[in-house]
Amino acid sequence: MAARKIKKSLVCMIALTCFVLTGTTVWAGPVVLKFGWTTAEGKTDPYAIIARQFKKALEEIAPGQFEVQLFPNRQLGDEKEMLEGLSFGTLDSAVITNSPISRIAKSFQVNDMPFIYASEEQAHKVLDGPIGQKLMKSLEKQNIIGLGFAEGGYRQMINNVRQIYMPKDVSGIKWRVMPNPVYIGMFRSLGGNAVPMAWGEVFTAMQQKTIDGLEIPIAVIYSNHYYEVAKYLSITNHTYSALGLLISKRKYDRLTPDQQDAVKKAARKAIAIQRQMNKENIEILIGKIKEKGMRVNAVRDPSSFRSKVKPVYEKFRDSIGSELLDSVLAAVKQ
Repeated sequence: MAARKIKKSLVCMIALTCFVLTGTTVWAGPVVLKFGWTTAEGKTDPYAIIARQFKKALEEIAPGQFEVQLFPNRQLGDEKEMLEGLSFGTLDSAVITNSPISRIAKSFQVNDMPFIYASEEQAHKVLDGPIGQKLMKSLEKQNIIGLGFAEGGYRQMINNVRQIYMPKDVSGIKWRVMPNPVYIGMFRSLGGNAVPMAWGEVFTAMQQKTIDGLEIPIAVIYSNHYYEVAKYLSITNHTYSALGLLISKRKYDRLTPDQQDAVKKAARKAIAIQRQMNKENIEILIGKIKEKGMRVNAVRDPSSFRSKVKPVYEKFRDSIGSELLDSVLAAVKQ
């Protein structure tokens, strides 16, 4: 018994000496990363997919060094609360919708500009390149490290009033939008009644008819059972939904250089897999949504929608940054 106590004391003394001499933290076990998101943990939910793939990739790249704990369904708060947690260092990591991120970094509003990305591939090229890197770098002022952009898919309109074929069909409908001036401006430019609302309140608001509709990606419609509370799904593709894969700078700075490298590699691998999975899921999910009773239609003239929302670009030019906006517009024309 005495020998065990001596051995334990020696281990503690060695660890303490290592800390004093090197100034580095000695980890008693794997690094715990609490990872949060607001939507469901279903197989096809894009937020859940990136969470699981990040956990899997990190375990493969750095076996035994990390323990990623997953917290779906707003268990760690709404996206605003999670961003605050990341900034303060009370939350380790999360996947956050682009729009809430733009509230703490205005330049992210560029991704929410209606109809700015004509395809997923075009969005990937911009967001994986210098422009996307610049956007993520801007988050460091908020003590957040941006690891990359996962994919939520294009956002679509669902409602209980009518199918949306032309811009005039949007008019007069009470649309839940994210508490973001870009989305408010977009729906107002189309004649809709924009109602800013936190995600956690939306399903109940649809049930109680406080709102008539909302706009979300296909995968989120299905995994969160919105076919139960909405009649019509219109494929508008009005906004490409970029999802920020983020980690607290406070947590990141406590990692060794090798661990930091592993986190970055895991993020890149997870994003590539998540995007492909999301793409494969969309057509399947549209079929399942139809089976659940929703009426699905395509818009008749996408160019008429683009014309209606043009004023939104100029309205937010200054807050985005004129140079950044012009760089994205030039990139998507190539």
